[in-house]
Parts: sequence; C-alpha cells; structure tokens
Amino acid sequence: AGLISVSLAGDRGFDPLGLGKDKTTILNYRNAEIKHARLAMLAAAGWPLGEVFDKPLASALNLNSPLADNGDLSPSLLNGGLGLISPAYWVGVVGMAAAVEALGFTLKNKELPGDYGFDPLGLYPKDAAGQLQMQEKEMIHGRVAMVAIVAFAAQEFASKVSVVNESPFLFKPLWAFLTENLHSFDLSAGYASY
Repeated sequence: AGLISVSLAGDRGFDPLGLGKDKTTILNYRNAEIKHARLAMLAAAGWPLGEVFDKPLASALNLNSPLADNGDLSPSLLNGGLGLISPAYWVGVVGMAAAVEALGFTLKNKELPGDYGFDPLGLYPKDAAGQLQMQEKEMIHGRVAMVAIVAFAAQEFASKVSVVNESPFLFKPLWAFLTENLHSFDLSAGYASY
C-alpha cells in the first residue's frame, strides 16, 4: 500500500502527509501532476514569448495588444488584464482542455498516467530504460516549470516590471542587451579624447 505500491518516474518517496494511500490514489495524483507539469512547461515558454512577440504581432495585424493595454505585463490573475483577452480565445482554450480531458478517459494504459500515445516525431524511446529516463526528465522539467510560472506571476505582481524587461539578457539579442541595457559599445558620444 502507499508509495511502495507503484513505481513511477519522478518518485522520490516524498509524501509527508500520507496522501498516497493506495495505487489508485497515487495514479490519480500523478495524472493530475503530469497535466499541470505539461501546462506549466507551455506557460513558462509562452509567458516570455508572449511579452516579446505580442506587440509586434498585434501591430502587424492591426489588432489591440493586451500587453500594451496592461502596462506591458502579461494578463494574469495577479496582474489583471484577463478581461482584455477575447472571449473567443477562452472558448477555444476551454474546448481544447475538454477535448484533452475526454481523450484521457479513453487511455488504454491506465498504469502510465499522461500516456496519450501522442508522439508524431517518434522521439519516445522504444526500450524500457529509455522510456523511464524520458519520463523522469519530463517530471523534472515539469516541476521546475511549475515553480517558474509561479515565480513569473509573483515577480510581475511585486515589481510591476515584465519578465522580459526584468531579465533582458535572456530575451534580447546580445548586441541589443549590451548597447541598450549596459550601454557597452555605445559610440554615439564619439571616441574618447585623451
């Protein structure tokens, strides 16, 4: 019973509250964890990409930019601005989530949470050791992404500065960062005279 009843990737035996009472409960929790991990990985990539590309895409398509209307902050519960997003987008998101959830009810392998059999590029290894390693990596990256997305939201809420502007060295080309943020290689004032 408990954590020893099932062996899953990412299992470190950490259950101080004893929530994993039996195999079914553990598999249900893992299924929820893998869904949240995958969403967090998408969000951790999408949040800064949205901040970088929202305004240029909106202006190219002659649309309003929710970021520009929200003080350059990504719309979120803490930052506000969720009302600036089109209701059609929210209908699409809920529809896609419902479709994925419905697909989850048809899974053939109930022993492996999150296995939808979706691998169009054929990246999933064929051998058991490779599969376990891939699952382990997905859990680690997903857990880091869950922490990252919470950190993004908290950082923007606390500082009122977008993630991209808070850490421009990660999101701007090197030459732009060096000239705009560090004022290195700025020859606009001319050469130094001795």
